[in-house]
Amino acid sequence: MFNCYFDFIEERSSTLRTLYTILFIHLLSFLFAGTSYSQWIQTNGPYGGTVNTIALSSSNLFAGTEGGVFFSTNSGTTWTAVNNGLTNTYILSLAVSGSNLFAGTSGGGVFLSTNNGTTWTAVNNGLTDTYVRALAISGTNLYAGASGGFTAGVFLSTNNGTSWTSTSLTIGSVNALIVSGTNLFAGTEGNTPTSGGVFLSTDSGASWTAVNNGLTNINIRALAVSGPAGAENLFIGTGDPFFSARDSVFLSTNNGTSWSAASTGLPNTLVHALAVSGTNLFAGTNNGVFLSTNNGTSWTAASAGLTNTFISALAISGTDLYAGTYGGGVFFSTNNGTAWTEVNNGLKSINSFILAVSGPPGAENLFAGTHSSGVFISTNNGTNWTVINSGLISTYILTFAVSGPVGAENLFAGGFGGVSLSTNNGTSWTAASNGLPEGDVLALAVSGPPGAENLFAGTYVGVFRSTNNGTTWIAASSGLPINSSVYALAVSDTNLFAGTDGGIFRSTNNGTSWTAATTGLYSNVYVFSVSGTNLFAGTHGSGVFRSTNNGTSWTAINDGLTSTFVKALASDSSGNLFAGTNGGVFLSTDHGTSWTAASNGLTNTVISALAISGLPDAENLFAGIYGDGVWRRPISEMITSVLSSSGELPKVFSLEQNFPNPFNPTTTIGYQLPTLSQVTLKVFDVLGRDVTTLVNRVDVSGYKSVSFDGHGLASGIYYYRLEARPIDGGSGQSYIETKKLLLLR
Repeated sequence: MFNCYFDFIEERSSTLRTLYTILFIHLLSFLFAGTSYSQWIQTNGPYGGTVNTIALSSSNLFAGTEGGVFFSTNSGTTWTAVNNGLTNTYILSLAVSGSNLFAGTSGGGVFLSTNNGTTWTAVNNGLTDTYVRALAISGTNLYAGASGGFTAGVFLSTNNGTSWTSTSLTIGSVNALIVSGTNLFAGTEGNTPTSGGVFLSTDSGASWTAVNNGLTNINIRALAVSGPAGAENLFIGTGDPFFSARDSVFLSTNNGTSWSAASTGLPNTLVHALAVSGTNLFAGTNNGVFLSTNNGTSWTAASAGLTNTFISALAISGTDLYAGTYGGGVFFSTNNGTAWTEVNNGLKSINSFILAVSGPPGAENLFAGTHSSGVFISTNNGTNWTVINSGLISTYILTFAVSGPVGAENLFAGGFGGVSLSTNNGTSWTAASNGLPEGDVLALAVSGPPGAENLFAGTYVGVFRSTNNGTTWIAASSGLPINSSVYALAVSDTNLFAGTDGGIFRSTNNGTSWTAATTGLYSNVYVFSVSGTNLFAGTHGSGVFRSTNNGTSWTAINDGLTSTFVKALASDSSGNLFAGTNGGVFLSTDHGTSWTAASNGLTNTVISALAISGLPDAENLFAGIYGDGVWRRPISEMITSVLSSSGELPKVFSLEQNFPNPFNPTTTIGYQLPTLSQVTLKVFDVLGRDVTTLVNRVDVSGYKSVSFDGHGLASGIYYYRLEARPIDGGSGQSYIETKKLLLLR
């Protein structure tokens, strides 16, 4: 009924159209030849990620992550990314002095913000080591502890980072700095008491003294001070993953002249963070948070509510205690760690290493496997994400596989420690690793008809096969190099391919035996993609290779691929090929013969994973970004953008689905014209009333887009309708199409 309503558009006379065209055709060719297109947008999560450092300034809370700096004004209830100007977003340390916020990065040196992170400026003049793990402030002195190489040590700036000078401590990797009165302490790591441990300077770094008497562990991760001036207690947290018998916290009451162990009640663990509030001392460890109320004489666990117990940072403001975790984001406690609450809304610093899709087209479930945060699910194209880790044997996910009929799929997650299986879309998981070797599962693949599949796992010691959904596994590596690491698996018809550190191998009998299939390939393979008769291999440094004969021979296909570290490959229903690299997303519409960059809008171009979902004519490409969550872009819009930039003209009329959709308050509508046409594009409400006219003009052929601004309109469903009539020699009938869009306030 609604479509009938749109038949009201009046006919225009051919005479007027021709006259209009003669007068304006050259002007229109100039005005509308350039076209803007929508971009990648970040989905609403997943939230969390690795938080290396936390800083407090009045009511402002800052989190330094592997994906940049995040800012909260409400105790972490919501977070906003504040990375404008940060050319390195791997944050290792933060420090606050008045209105100045300093960020130390992994390889990018120090950055300064004077407006709560709204903008940043690099302040590295004289800083010869740019791996800044620690920052400390004392009056007008700013200290940076560096750990990148031969120039590691402590640096001093007296002008807010405008210039730096190296202090006399230039040995060891500096992990922690703290100021206590006129004393500056540096916590370092090394192999001998003169190359590691604690160093003291009483003259702003001009000279240093090792103060390690009584320390049995000189790998220092954290420093903290408590007590009144002149009678301070100095605490250190230590960590040496290769030294199993260790005390992890030490106390000095004499400025480091001597130390005593203060670890009773702590597990045998690494201490990454220390924080003091009054008489409470908190330790952040690999095993959660611990509290001491007696200067470390004894400790009790304070981790209730922590779903991630690898603590990488601690910060205190009054009675508010914050914990940053390795992979799980930020947690908040108002009762000295008796109970914790996750506060990650908007904290999109997650590392999505792998993506998977299950379910019928148009109603898929999208899964994200992450670095230390486990598995997340979205049922609405990334609008919302939910963590689903119940029963998962490991939260470090490297690979997914899906088997079984649509609607009753088995989901397998492989990673550290083996394989987990879910038969209910991740609501619960069970271990499925019986017979697998100890260690990591690097790749998973499924072959065979639904209900009778073979499941294959690639490990550091070859391939294993299960015929019963992971209940048991047997080795399937005959013909593979002994103890070869298998990084990628793929199935093409009856062929199984393994990408190993010894090249590509093929099996035609479900892994019973393997033969080399590496002719023409000169790099290790880390990812496969199959599209029809084409098999594609992505490598670490040599780009993409293609085989059209089941791996008998390979050809490099890198024309236009400016980044050759390929971490992900995906093919859509039309045979378009996408590559996720260290330098962004690339698209090939000709099976890899040529590539075009397709990263417009991405704020981070280190791509870890790709996946495609949706109906064939409305597919979305999802990208997992290192330290930046999951992003989404419509494939049709990407194709349109790439073809337009290449100068290729469309062959048919088309009206694209607006993007984003739902939207608030603006969205972009794309369309394509194969010939010069009179074009009308209007928006209507659900009653058929004219809301606005977006286009009413003669358009030359090409790929077009227009923005629709919903300001002033109520939330709800609207319709947009394109009418395009060929003119001035154009052939064919009028094109009329209507699509629906949704405005959400």
